[in-house]
Amino acid sequence: MLHDGWLRPMQVRPFSRSALELIAERCSHRTYDGASLDPQLRARLVEALESPPGTPFGNEVRLELVESFDARARGVRLGTYGMIQGARDFIVGGVRPGARDMEDFGFVFELAVLQATDLGLGTCWLGGTLKRGAFAEAAGLPEEMIVPAVSPVGRVKARRSLVDSATRALARSSKRKAPSELFFEGSFDRPLDAGGELAQVLAAVRLAPSASNRQPWRTVRAGDGALHFFVRRTPGYASVTAVDLQRIDMGIAMCHFQLAAGELGLEGGWTEMRPEGIPLPPRVEYAFSWRPGPGA
Repeated sequence: MLHDGWLRPMQVRPFSRSALELIAERCSHRTYDGASLDPQLRARLVEALESPPGTPFGNEVRLELVESFDARARGVRLGTYGMIQGARDFIVGGVRPGARDMEDFGFVFELAVLQATDLGLGTCWLGGTLKRGAFAEAAGLPEEMIVPAVSPVGRVKARRSLVDSATRALARSSKRKAPSELFFEGSFDRPLDAGGELAQVLAAVRLAPSASNRQPWRTVRAGDGALHFFVRRTPGYASVTAVDLQRIDMGIAMCHFQLAAGELGLEGGWTEMRPEGIPLPPRVEYAFSWRPGPGA
């Protein structure tokens, strides 16, 4: 069930810097220096993880910081199939199954990633190349919780490994779709010409990370100013388990939208108001909407 909270009163843990700055700075790192986290940094990160914000759709999300050597000492081997090198610590996230659970998870976990960025630490979303059961056990999560994703966290090496560089190139991680491919006015055949604060908010959405950099989010602005969010499904990414990576991506986009809108003073809230009269392109599904507040 949706919350009625507007963007302004929906609290998220504050950063020491501008959220827009952190969103622009964040990128994926798969190569780390192998050192343990500084104790003060660890304490600050744990504090942030232990008090996650409320979620847009009300699902419970838990975040834990797991040390790989500690897990190994307890007989748990954390596997990322060679995608990550030199990482000793991981942020592990779990969510209780429920309606829109993946969106809520993406929202909260991306906040944690940005909090790590605020501390000068590297991260990398991992949703498809991990041993979920091992991470759940290491984090001490309840059996009923799903682990949709984890992230290494730590100091990054100045030079990326060959695997890291190849993975970035394969996913075209430094490339983003043009705004005209993502944001629309009234229908999907008319690109949105946004200005002012809204243009900055959508620029933050455009920078959101996504599985294989597919950037599945699409928005259509209606005549009343509401923004309807849609997911454009990628063939082969249909969910065959409880984890739906592209719904997680939508939660990440939602997080960037809310942080940017809150920082720039745009009032509004999340709701479900499925629009009528907007023909959908192939593989496009309605997700949720953002409705401007009284002061917008």
